[in-house]
Amino acid sequence: MNQKTLVFLLTEDWFFASHFLTRALAAKAAGWRVILVANCGPAAAAIRAVGIEVIPVAFIRRRTNPAAEMLFTLRLARLYRRLRPDLVHHIALKPILVGGIAARLAGVPAIVNAPTGLGFVFSSDRLLAKLLKPAVSLLLRATLSPKNARVIFENPDDQAELERRGMIRHGAAVLIRGAGVDIETFAPAPEPPLPVRVMLIARMIREKGVADFVAAARLLREQNVAAEFVLVGAPDPGNPNTVSEAELRSWEAEGLVSWLGPRRDIAALLSGAHIACQPSSYREGLPKSALEAMASGKPLVATDIPGCREAVVDGETGLLVPPRDPPALAAALRRLIEAPELRAKMGAAGRLRAEQYFADAIICQQTLLVYDALIHRNTP
Repeated sequence: MNQKTLVFLLTEDWFFASHFLTRALAAKAAGWRVILVANCGPAAAAIRAVGIEVIPVAFIRRRTNPAAEMLFTLRLARLYRRLRPDLVHHIALKPILVGGIAARLAGVPAIVNAPTGLGFVFSSDRLLAKLLKPAVSLLLRATLSPKNARVIFENPDDQAELERRGMIRHGAAVLIRGAGVDIETFAPAPEPPLPVRVMLIARMIREKGVADFVAAARLLREQNVAAEFVLVGAPDPGNPNTVSEAELRSWEAEGLVSWLGPRRDIAALLSGAHIACQPSSYREGLPKSALEAMASGKPLVATDIPGCREAVVDGETGLLVPPRDPPALAAALRRLIEAPELRAKMGAAGRLRAEQYFADAIICQQTLLVYDALIHRNTP
């Protein structure tokens, strides 16, 4: 029996490494030849080292020039013809759009599309997002769920939204909750010594609620609440709403937060925290950092938006607050800062939820079942 070829298409190799490498390795263990097509940075070497082939392409996330995007799509179609994949897995909206057209031109037999949240175009009130939405919606109707495709959603809200817009073919949608989490690496530990440490782990972009987190820290300082506030993550120059390093340093100089920058020892950092925070203001699929916090037994304060509310059961595993509402965020954080028993109770409930729904083994198994169903459907 010939080996089947699986191609992942993403904008950035680091996102593949953090969110999809475990599933790619599961596919490889199941007998697939696995290839990543993406912008390549420092993560590419580590991905190749575990046996995943990597093909670099010049994927420009911020580019909106139609002629340039069509030229890129034609080049991608030529690549697909050369690789002859049995299945392509497109991740996030832009890869779905260009990859969907390329796959059709190249005659790829099976497609998995994974809109990992509806992101900037469907969440932002900026003029650019409003201008792009009609064109993106039209293209999604054409590329998201052709007859040979399945669409994997990370939360039911996004699935319902795109079904309401008539973008999903009946029977094409599959719900797989998030990127999974290593429940062995991310495990509960006794609470560290006081003061209470509140941690936000994310790319340093405004949609992640970084400024709201800082504003909440300022409010709690004014209320003489004893706690430390920690930011972990790097600015994202490819995102128009990145928080600059200068702004992060200014908040640090003001004594509001500590900014640790990008870190790889996330499990150790979480073991040194008391509370995790995810105050996103845009539609995420299901934030991986939220899953890691839950698996680590940390109560989570998050915004009541798609993705975040899939992770947090309000009042049970954490607290949900309205987006872009620093006073509400500060009040929820204060409630947990001042209640160690509540932190312990919610942390334990979050750990159990991570084990039941979000563990790597569960997510990998569900994804491979989608692959197998598509391949068998297209096998003569």
